[in-house]
Amino acid sequence: MTTTVPAEADVRKSSPGAARGPRRRTGRVRKIGLPYLLLLPALVLELLVHLVPMVIGIVMSFKELTQFYIRDWGTAPWAGLDNYKMSVDFNAPVGEALLHSFLVTVAFTLLSVGLCWAIGTAAAIYMQDTFRGRGILRALFLIPYALPVYAAVITWVFMFQHDNGLVNHVLHDQLGVTDKPSFWLIGDNSFWALLTVSVWKGWPFAFLIVMAGLQNIPRELYEAAALDGAGMLQQIRRITLPSLRPVNQVLVLVLFLWTFNDFNTPYVLFGKAAPEAADLISVHIYQASFVTWNFGSGSAMSVLLLLFLLAVTGVYLAVTSRGRRPEDG
Repeated sequence: MTTTVPAEADVRKSSPGAARGPRRRTGRVRKIGLPYLLLLPALVLELLVHLVPMVIGIVMSFKELTQFYIRDWGTAPWAGLDNYKMSVDFNAPVGEALLHSFLVTVAFTLLSVGLCWAIGTAAAIYMQDTFRGRGILRALFLIPYALPVYAAVITWVFMFQHDNGLVNHVLHDQLGVTDKPSFWLIGDNSFWALLTVSVWKGWPFAFLIVMAGLQNIPRELYEAAALDGAGMLQQIRRITLPSLRPVNQVLVLVLFLWTFNDFNTPYVLFGKAAPEAADLISVHIYQASFVTWNFGSGSAMSVLLLLFLLAVTGVYLAVTSRGRRPEDG
């Protein structure tokens, strides 16, 4: 009696696992590649909107691009590093003005980010308790963040008016804090006016992010701390703030970048010519580019600003990641 042994190829064909293997691999490849395929249109648009103008701006920073070459900026003569040298020459008028604008922007950003974070965190912690009208109060807190920037800032322009503005009416006429009505949109007071508007429209974002982060803190931690005799301040110091560290790291960085690059608020509040006390670097670069028609110098200032923000972001991420525990990821 003879027996026939099936060939190896026949066994491979008859095996269901072997037939299912290539299909599984193909399905896995499709599953992995599908998210990237769906992201491709957004990535292409992102490159067109951000990367292409960035490259063009870097090229323009090496050219002597003035109003005489606007029609065909490609024919502008090369300036090499002259635009950068002029921008960082702090003994010359251009460099001195840029340094002053940079220092004003640093002071404004630190104050604005600190106040936005403090007010937003305090409001979010307060909103954790259940009380009547909490939902309405949350909605009211988010109004400055939800309003269009131009509409909100124009409203503040009317409020800061010298003769009939609400701010002078309250401070001078009602409370008697000032001896006479103040000029808020010119002079040294313009810095505080800009800071007020920035904090008013920025703190609701911090409130929203911190409030979302508080939802991930177990209530059992607070109950156990209360049983151990910890007060509210001790609970905030020992439980809330350490638990919010990953959220605050991202929040502070985002607020810093947004505030340092803010152009809409000072431009709508003061117009094309910002007062010296409120001369933020974003408006300063705009004036150097579109008011004096020196696009080469303005592009060089923009590149220097980009390098500064990249350096600050890198140092910030390195410092904050070093202090993070391994389990925090």
